[in-house]
Amino acid sequence: MTKPFCFMLFLLLVSLLHCIKTSAQVPAAALSGPPNITAILEKGGQFTSFIRLLENTQQDDQINTQLNNSNQGLTVFAPTDNAFANLKSGTINSLSDQQKVQLVQFHILPTSMSTSQFQTASNPLRTQAGNSNDGEFPLNVTTSGNQVNLTTGVNEATVANTVFSGSNLAVYQVDQVLLPLDLFGSQAPAPAPSTPEKDVPVAATPKGSSTDASVDTSRALSLNHLALTMASSAISAFAAVSLL
Repeated sequence: MTKPFCFMLFLLLVSLLHCIKTSAQVPAAALSGPPNITAILEKGGQFTSFIRLLENTQQDDQINTQLNNSNQGLTVFAPTDNAFANLKSGTINSLSDQQKVQLVQFHILPTSMSTSQFQTASNPLRTQAGNSNDGEFPLNVTTSGNQVNLTTGVNEATVANTVFSGSNLAVYQVDQVLLPLDLFGSQAPAPAPSTPEKDVPVAATPKGSSTDASVDTSRALSLNHLALTMASSAISAFAAVSLL
């Protein structure tokens, strides 16, 4: 009875080892696929507003497609729900659909960057929103020890936490929504157009002004001169008649 029992025990151990090996391979297979930005943010638990903005602009699909087809990877700065709550009322709703896309793309770098790479990064960082060299979408990074700050020309945000770090994707939590200069920067008022002098209306001179007084004075002087001339002529004529 001892040999059959040992043989059965051996088979049982082999079966258990096979099951353990198979179950251990399932998570590895699941993690081998490309990361999903929405699933990562949902797991973070405080990015509901950013997820909604990603979905409304269809940038969640765009990000996942890029992760599937690109080896360069992406870096995503994810504002928290508190960051969106701190915005002025109507800030997001006042944007057009295209501007909302640009706002989301301003939070994405077209390469995967670790926190240590921020310390040696060249400013301005290139985002997917547009050309930062033209002053439209500049994003500058500064570091102080382990702290990473981002400045946009409109506001400043701090990288508070690493949400996800993989081979082709890095997701960082930021405490402010990054507001690009092109969309939220204050613009100087346009200069008023110059008006040609010939089009400038001449104000009417009010009655009783010095101009009317000058005209009236000149008229009075003319009448007095005429009266004196007529009187002088009459006296001369009278004197000539008297001599006759």
